[in-house]
Amino acid sequence: MRTNLTSQITLNRVSTKYYKPENAVERSVLTRFEKVPTDIYESVDEGVAHIANEIAGRIQDRQREGKFFVIGAGTGASLRPLYAELVRKHKDEGLSFRNVVIFNLYEYYPLAPESAGSSFTQLKDLFVDQIDIDKQNVFTIDGSIPQEAILEYCRLYEQRLQTFGGMDIVLMGIGREGNIAMNEPGSNLNSPTRLILMNATSKAEAGHNLGIDNLPPCSITMGVSTIMGARKIYLLAWGENKADIIRKAVEEKVSDTLPASYLQMHNNVNVCIDLSAAAHLTRIQRPWLVTNCEWNDKLIRSAIVWLCLRLNKPILKLTNKDYNENGLSELLALYGSAYNVNIKIFNDLQHTITGWPGGKPNADDTYRPERAKPFPKRVVVFSPHPDDDVISMGGTLRRLVQQGHEVHVAYQTSGNIAVGDEEVVRFMHFINGFNQLFEDNSNETIKNKYTEIKQFLKEKKEGDMDTRDILTIKGLIRRGEARTSCTYNQIPLSHCHFLDLPFYETGKIEKNPISEADVNIVLDLLRKVQPHQIYVAGDLADPHGTHRVCTDAVFAAIDVEKDNSAEWLKECRIWMYRGAWAEWEIENIEMAVPFSPEELRAKRNSILKHQSQMESAPFLGNDERLFWQRSEDRNRATASLYDQLGLACYEAMEAFVEYKPL
Repeated sequence: MRTNLTSQITLNRVSTKYYKPENAVERSVLTRFEKVPTDIYESVDEGVAHIANEIAGRIQDRQREGKFFVIGAGTGASLRPLYAELVRKHKDEGLSFRNVVIFNLYEYYPLAPESAGSSFTQLKDLFVDQIDIDKQNVFTIDGSIPQEAILEYCRLYEQRLQTFGGMDIVLMGIGREGNIAMNEPGSNLNSPTRLILMNATSKAEAGHNLGIDNLPPCSITMGVSTIMGARKIYLLAWGENKADIIRKAVEEKVSDTLPASYLQMHNNVNVCIDLSAAAHLTRIQRPWLVTNCEWNDKLIRSAIVWLCLRLNKPILKLTNKDYNENGLSELLALYGSAYNVNIKIFNDLQHTITGWPGGKPNADDTYRPERAKPFPKRVVVFSPHPDDDVISMGGTLRRLVQQGHEVHVAYQTSGNIAVGDEEVVRFMHFINGFNQLFEDNSNETIKNKYTEIKQFLKEKKEGDMDTRDILTIKGLIRRGEARTSCTYNQIPLSHCHFLDLPFYETGKIEKNPISEADVNIVLDLLRKVQPHQIYVAGDLADPHGTHRVCTDAVFAAIDVEKDNSAEWLKECRIWMYRGAWAEWEIENIEMAVPFSPEELRAKRNSILKHQSQMESAPFLGNDERLFWQRSEDRNRATASLYDQLGLACYEAMEAFVEYKPL
């Protein structure tokens, strides 16, 4: 059973010539916009294997010399696969770490090193405790020292580092704001190891990576100067959510507002990224600016959209001069004139727009994203959490129902960890009051549970896991909201499915890996409904995110049916939507569903039915907008982009990309 099919999705097939140059001359041409040596790998596995081999070779060289090998080690999601590979090399290939010395790059403050949420605990779990390193050679910053001793402590930490001759290598990731270690925007190039106050973004990111909420306000971090003193630096970043910050760090000028840009001043640094993280680099996103291109339809569409936005012109007003002056003369040679290219791209984009997401009956569907037949269609919308359906495609969902299709919504997880305790209290007050008013307070179960839960929440400390009863209540709250939303959208409750996939039910942010049990639950539903259309979450940026795992479960189930030559699958199309944080790039959009101001308002109302996910939701993230606001802004932005390109002007649009089973 293949449970990682989302990792094989490549929307833009990037030619290897753009990221694997054959010689030094070719590399210098391709990387003319890059100010840091940057290695792009096709996958995370390929990247970490290469880096781990280099590290292993250097460790063994020092072993033969009888010398220590000093590593500055960070933590975080980007480094996990590398540590896993180094551990594998130790266990399977006998790589010894007896001569290795490790210095932890940062620690939260105030927080004891042995705390569950500490950086050092994570480093031990991922790496240190699984190798044969001498524990006396592992050094970490103490997050529990008195405030008055911090300055001297930091000085001694750096002094101890120098007694080993400084760091041979530093292994680190990059934060959303370009921070390295915990050096945030504003950090000076000469900054030493020191105490800093973390901003909201850093805390949110660290909390997500570590699986804990409400981290301490400060951290003690190796300074930029300390890191720059290393003989070799590896900066790792994987996934499309890192693409923008990597481009800034690699291609923009050095600035204290982007600490990672300081790496441009180091003489031995490698930025190691996968194709997803490289997506915004000039040689990947706009290769026509650095070399001759291997043109395909998506690359042409991307180039023309870029040209339109650069010149503030609609597609049909672009001229030969515009193409020649902006590095796109190759397209003129291929198509003969700007007009021919303009018409092609205009028609391509025009054909993505449809008000009939389930197909228009009795109509020519040659240039429509969806088939006219069969009609009506059986549709399954998979929603990772009990609100993703309406946040991501609420307008399309209503349109499918109104146009007569049989729509099912499958909520894949309970969403119970994303409900605040105050919601539980509110509902417990209600049910206890119900017991008092209508049952003369005779229901002992309600009385006892009310008292028990009230006491638990009163004594609950930060980081404590909820009891199974509380998680059940939180799940019930989200079920009720989902049912209300479905009813509002005229979806029968019999078509409202709560799958409660087991991988999610840990009670923690960190989830279990996807299993056969998860896939079988999805498979049972698909075999029961036998849909003509499936909608799934296409949020692929975070390989450890719930959305991606949920989509992997659907794709695995489809893969099983494909192997079984299921008849229903031959008539089924699969569409991927995106959530409230990002939209599909316009070169990838294959179906755009427009809707009116009234329909946008109805979508907002659908989202507002999920009351527990409004202002008090635990995981609103670093975006201050509420979910309905994010969703509307995204939908309006998509419509505005189509308008800027000279196509029809709509109030809002939802966009989709088709998935073809691999």
